[in-house]
Amino acid sequence: MTVWLARWLGPLLLVSLWGLSAPASLLRRLGEHIQQFQESSAQGLGLSLGPGAAALPKVGWLEQLLDPFNVSDRRSFLQRYWVNEQHWVGEDGPIFLHLGGEGSLGPGSVMRGHPAALAPAWGALVISLEHRFYGLSIPAGGLEMAQLRFLSSRHALADVVSARLALSRLFNVSSSSPWICFGGSYAGSLAAWARLKFPHLIFASVASSAPVRAVLDFSEYNDVVSRSLMSTAIGGSLECRAAVSAAFAEVERRLRLGGAAQAALRSELSACGTLGSAENQAELLGALQALVGGAVQYDGQAGAPLSVRQLCGLLLGGGGNRSHSTPYCGLRRAVQIVLHSLGQKCLSFSRAETVAQLRSTEPQLSGVGDRQWLYQTCTEFGFYVTCGNPRCPFSQLPALPSQLDLCEKVFGLSALSVAQAVAQTNSYYGGQTPGANQVLFVNGDTDPWHVLSVTQALGSSESALLIRTGSHCLDMAPERPSDSPSLRLGRQNIFQQLQTWLKLAKESQVKASNPRDSSFWWRLLLPGPGRTGLILRVPA
Repeated sequence: MTVWLARWLGPLLLVSLWGLSAPASLLRRLGEHIQQFQESSAQGLGLSLGPGAAALPKVGWLEQLLDPFNVSDRRSFLQRYWVNEQHWVGEDGPIFLHLGGEGSLGPGSVMRGHPAALAPAWGALVISLEHRFYGLSIPAGGLEMAQLRFLSSRHALADVVSARLALSRLFNVSSSSPWICFGGSYAGSLAAWARLKFPHLIFASVASSAPVRAVLDFSEYNDVVSRSLMSTAIGGSLECRAAVSAAFAEVERRLRLGGAAQAALRSELSACGTLGSAENQAELLGALQALVGGAVQYDGQAGAPLSVRQLCGLLLGGGGNRSHSTPYCGLRRAVQIVLHSLGQKCLSFSRAETVAQLRSTEPQLSGVGDRQWLYQTCTEFGFYVTCGNPRCPFSQLPALPSQLDLCEKVFGLSALSVAQAVAQTNSYYGGQTPGANQVLFVNGDTDPWHVLSVTQALGSSESALLIRTGSHCLDMAPERPSDSPSLRLGRQNIFQQLQTWLKLAKESQVKASNPRDSSFWWRLLLPGPGRTGLILRVPA
């Protein structure tokens, strides 16, 4: 078993060997680190050196079409999936399909947290599907632009459809068995959109921390960060927010001084790029913003290097001696803690090195996939975090133009094309009013991404749950004794919603067993408001 664990943990652990490719990617490094921490827990995975070996998940590969929207293109790639049959009652039981997002998907995706923790109550088969172009599901040919045009949320949804049909045959799943999608963050959006676009195949979805509204300038992210830094419920305060502002002001002051002050700053904050140029300074300031934002986004999660309470303690010095330099010293200490936790030496690099790394078309051995995710932000989502309004406690750098400049330098995509792509995404999926029924949107009010999700019910069958003091995808994490009452209540509400859906599925089994009229399938894909005229071909 030790060999088996090493086989799948090894590639994931290489994440820590790669430097940051862009300031905002620190958030993604933190997310990967937390996922690895939780998945590598023997208790979380349900692994042991004895009888638990029988519960090991199985890995499989599906042959998927590279271009499912072109009937004449026969190229394919292998897409990885994981299966946990431990609690499955058989072909009539429900299927919990955990969708992968912008990173590698390991066996923990079917063994820890939800949906795995929910499977025993209903005898569900748990399957997870890795997203195309991430992890080990990367098509042959690398990450050239000619290949990346087959990377989008629409292609990912086509994979969900194909996988759903292929896996039904492979596991002899009854036609009346309900398929329920789960996902967190971008994958949470995919879960909601799978139900929206293919309601005849996906019975219901639980969408955790799902940013269903694409946005070019995501200044709202730092609005939530600022508010959370002042929240006493998670260890914040007015003084903490003021200390963050003071620390960033001190960083900018030293950058302006140049010379020895700038050189000392570079050493103290582990900036591996020179700080003489404005663009390199923006890289450092952006990484520092991501560090503070990450403490908020992943507040209180197992494996997170810093919580809001811990960060505020560092910035405020933990005592009465709060001199002008104390917040800066606290920020320095926070940088050291995070880098040590991630196993990295550098907080930021030069802009030139950032661009060079993102231009590399060789698939990374790690699960992060910075080039792929940048491409999706440039062609679908935006999500560029900025700090341009007075409420933001950070520096105003990096500004939106410098972030959009990455799309131009790396992919040759203009700022106008990015803005148009964001608008098209919202038109196609409906933004924060998607109009899907039997979807439960779950968010935490501490998570900066909740402002792009659905936080209020849009109808009797499009429900929303907002967990007080909850951070990003916290509801999906394994249960812990330290879980807050609001999180425990939130998980109970998710359980009850599933109970309602599965009761409805049982009552309608006879109806569901009858095949849908074939015209329904084509109506989903014919041209119309929010749809393309592409034909989806599912392999037999």
